[in-house]
Amino acid sequence: MQKPTPTDTPLVTVIISCHNHQDYIRQCIESVYRQTYPHIELIVFDDGSSDNSAEILQSLSTRYGFTLEIQENAGLARTLNRALKKATGKYINPLGSDDILMPDKIEKQVAYLERHEDVALLGGNILYINGDGVISRQQKIMPCRELDFATIFLDIKSGPPAATSLIRAGVLREIGGYNPDNNLEDLYIWLKIAHAGYRIAVLNDVLAYYRKHDTNTTRDYRFMTESMLGIFAEYRDHPGYEQARNKIIIDRFLKISDKDRAYAWQLLRQIKPSSYNLKVLRGLMRLLLPAKG
Repeated sequence: MQKPTPTDTPLVTVIISCHNHQDYIRQCIESVYRQTYPHIELIVFDDGSSDNSAEILQSLSTRYGFTLEIQENAGLARTLNRALKKATGKYINPLGSDDILMPDKIEKQVAYLERHEDVALLGGNILYINGDGVISRQQKIMPCRELDFATIFLDIKSGPPAATSLIRAGVLREIGGYNPDNNLEDLYIWLKIAHAGYRIAVLNDVLAYYRKHDTNTTRDYRFMTESMLGIFAEYRDHPGYEQARNKIIIDRFLKISDKDRAYAWQLLRQIKPSSYNLKVLRGLMRLLLPAKG
């Protein structure tokens, strides 16, 4: 990437799948080319965008020389699997096309992973920004930690933000890559890697900006909830499955109780009265209050 590439420096493959992010993709790409780490290959897919993303990417590809493929919409997980087949790096950095990497993100993570060969996935902290790039006033910086399967299974929020992940390519291929039928790729990969017996670590360094805007998939409440439940169903034989599933439903019920009332009622019917807690009661209060606006 226009920098010296020592032969003993591991190659990192950054993978970006872009779908209708014409307002953000340029900043995302440029953050890859501002990395202090010298040995990076960039693979970008335009996944059936209906805006000007493909044209912007073609222009950026001409300028920077990265690999670009324009395809009909296939979904995030299938696109990541296609990119994984092309990747030649020792490490894989999946990157949302609306997010921005800190300049030393990859350098810090490669140094850590080279020293800790038993860690398969390394994350860090993020700063939230809005669609205009303004940093949110409220931020939560988490401490360094290591995660096993049980921790993530019972506390999804303990996992590393997707924008910060750096993954060993060999491990990612060993577990079969991404589930093509579930586009909640970060949670799926956390659990698959941890369930295979590998360690996941999270640095306390801020490694990326995560952009919050109206088209975030996190705002598709039904998609998020059903995707989570689908992933957890793969581990229904785990002794903590019912507890974990119930926790997801309760957490999602509270989150959407004042945003999607019809779906919130559906979730409420899945919660056993014996499992009611303060979160359920708070959600009920929101449901019963008059809608805002």
